[in-house]
Amino acid sequence: MANQNMENLVSLCKRRGFVFQSSEIYGGINGFWDYGPLGIELRRNIRESWWNRMVDSRDDIVGQDASIVCAPQVWQASGHIDHFSDPMVDCKQCKRRFRADHIEDKRKCAECGGELTDAKQFNLMFKTFVGASEDSTSVAYLRPETCQPIFANFKNIQTVSRLKVPFGIAQTGKAFRNEITPRNFIFRSREFEQMEMEFFIHPSENKKWFEYWVNDRLNWFVDLGINKEKLRIRPHEKDELAHYANGCSDVEYQFYFGWQELEGIADRSNYDLSQHIKHSGKDLSYFDEATKEKFVPAVIETSVGLDRTFLVLLSDAYEEEKIVEEGKEESRIVLRLSPKVAPITAAVFPLSKKLSEPAEKLEKDLRKHFRTEIDVSGSIGKRYRRYDEIGTPFAITYDFDSEQDQCVTVRSRDSMKQERIAISQLRTYLETQVG
Repeated sequence: MANQNMENLVSLCKRRGFVFQSSEIYGGINGFWDYGPLGIELRRNIRESWWNRMVDSRDDIVGQDASIVCAPQVWQASGHIDHFSDPMVDCKQCKRRFRADHIEDKRKCAECGGELTDAKQFNLMFKTFVGASEDSTSVAYLRPETCQPIFANFKNIQTVSRLKVPFGIAQTGKAFRNEITPRNFIFRSREFEQMEMEFFIHPSENKKWFEYWVNDRLNWFVDLGINKEKLRIRPHEKDELAHYANGCSDVEYQFYFGWQELEGIADRSNYDLSQHIKHSGKDLSYFDEATKEKFVPAVIETSVGLDRTFLVLLSDAYEEEKIVEEGKEESRIVLRLSPKVAPITAAVFPLSKKLSEPAEKLEKDLRKHFRTEIDVSGSIGKRYRRYDEIGTPFAITYDFDSEQDQCVTVRSRDSMKQERIAISQLRTYLETQVG
């Protein structure tokens, strides 16, 4: 990742339609982001990769899609209503708000020098109301995480799926946290998408399954094409652990602003199910028919942010470089995204507008199997630059010889090497490259 900083990346995301500031025409709203045509394709590819690995390729994990608004008792049982908060201070002069644990001088504002208030706890959940009245009886919350509805549905899903412990329940979806200081582009925002899995186990097998999921989740990031040298596992210190957790490790990436968490893998013991048993009065225990043992399952949780994965893919892939192509030195921005996740797999270029009709036919045939586009404007070199910048792995040029030899020229984004491929073999060639 050469010469990369957040400003350049944000500029690219806006210029090429990956990410826009939400409500930009009204000045924007801090902590909220909109994803454009390329952004939604990259997000979809990330989500599908995760779902394929966690659900489709396994026979011990199933999925669910729970509602964003749950009964408030769910968040009371989980501890979010009483404890999901950050310490907050306000500046009496400039009225800015800061997290107390993120500032060095607890008395003086770093922005204007004004006096700071004493720290107060600020609950991070977004409050709303359900129904016609807006009073204490209709209070509800936008979910701050997707895992609690999994615990609430444990018995339903175990019954209908007929799965035996150990087994998992996976979910992807939006979560909302009223962060005091959203920062670092989409890394920390107020609306984001989580991909979480709760793996229910016998309490005696927590160490085995915790180690298994730590290794598996690290390998997923590597399989996405992220530089392994910039990834690490960081076990939590004892004073970082929640009171109910036996252990937790984070998969971290070395951004330009430091090592930051991408995913947390936690041994949550059987705290969550026990809390919901206590607050709901429902029996959420599991009966093992083989051993005749009844127990409350413990849980290994894997929780990854789709938006953070999106950001790390772009950060890791972004490069500015000098190249020599067709005898001339040029600068290019290139996103070296893996073909597995790139928003567009291949771009088709007719060498001349006179060749647009057969090139369009070729692109439509490829579109049945890959995400493709056709581009007829500008020189071939300019078209290469456009698609290098959005991470398209392959550029396919249909030229005047293609009519006779039924071949096209395929250029690799990373090596810039070109080779002649028979049109009849093009699909197989791309499938091999994508993997």
